[in-house]
Amino acid sequence: MKFRGVFSASCLIGTVFSQSKLKIMPLGDSITEITCWRAKLWNGLKANNLTDKIEFVGSMNNTQSCDTQDAEFAKQHHEGHTGYLAIDVAYDHIDGWLNDTKPDIVTFMLGTDDIARGRRLEDVVEAYTNMVQSMRQYNEHVQVIVNTVVPLPTNMNPVKRLNEMIPDWAVEQNKTESPIYVNDIYPFPNTFLKDGIHPNDEGEDRIADGLNSLLTWIINSNSTNNTTVPS
Repeated sequence: MKFRGVFSASCLIGTVFSQSKLKIMPLGDSITEITCWRAKLWNGLKANNLTDKIEFVGSMNNTQSCDTQDAEFAKQHHEGHTGYLAIDVAYDHIDGWLNDTKPDIVTFMLGTDDIARGRRLEDVVEAYTNMVQSMRQYNEHVQVIVNTVVPLPTNMNPVKRLNEMIPDWAVEQNKTESPIYVNDIYPFPNTFLKDGIHPNDEGEDRIADGLNSLLTWIINSNSTNNTTVPS
């Protein structure tokens, strides 16, 4: 798993969060809403003794039939919305969701539906920028994780190009006080998909494992000031 921290080693995560728990918003489309990587991520963070320090926030709280032994996961929320394009989220919805929750950390995977509907990749990246700008309006110290998107076997070239654009975009939009990280989920073979678009169990593990390592580091860094991004 590859993580890309887009800030220098001198950038300390020094934000002091006033509330008792860090608010993490899982944001995305059906890959966030109806698959089980959120439950797997929760399980991983619980194994690292971190779930008492966090809560998942959003307007949605459906958990599907996911394997988790922690009843607390059923209380967790998200902003995964089946069929939503990145441009839908950026221009029609994000401000209301942020106003309601004011998250400390946002992790998002968006663009799959935009690509499937033939939207320009430049418009997807511009939507990313709009979302981050909105996040910072509600919390100037928000920390953002952007995930590369899963393959679309029938339309892979735009996916590859978007994933190549994401790291440069993250560098351009990064701020010392509001860092952006890239969770690169590749390699992500087509065998990690169950229907040509949604991850199967192995694919869910790929997404969750990367986020677990990165979020564990971010959460612990609030108290340790560790600046070395996990690899």
